[in-house]
Amino acid sequence: MAWTWLFLAAGFEICWALAMKSSLGFTRLWPTLAFVVCAAASLGCLGLAARQLPIGLAYAVWTGIGACGVTLIAAYLHGEGLSPLQLGCIGMILIGVIGLKLGS
Repeated sequence: MAWTWLFLAAGFEICWALAMKSSLGFTRLWPTLAFVVCAAASLGCLGLAARQLPIGLAYAVWTGIGACGVTLIAAYLHGEGLSPLQLGCIGMILIGVIGLKLGS
C-alpha cells in the first residue's frame, strides 16, 4: 500500500505544480485553491508512504515522478519546448525511479 500512497503523492505533486503555474503568482482564486488542496494531499500521501518506506527512497521517487510529470505535461499544455537532450535526461530520471522501485 505504501507504493500506492507514493504514486498518489507524486500525482498530486504534478497537479499542485501545474496549478501554481495557472494561478499566475497566486492571483487567481481557483488555481490557487487547487494548489493548496493538491499540495496538502501530496504531502499527506507522502507522509503515509513514509510510514513504511525509507524517507530517502520515498522522497527520491516522489520528486522524480513529479519533476518528469510536470516537465512533460507543461511542455504539452504550455508549449514549453524540450530538446532531445532534455527528453533523454527525463528518461534517465524515470529509469532511476524504476530502478528504485525494483530495488526495494
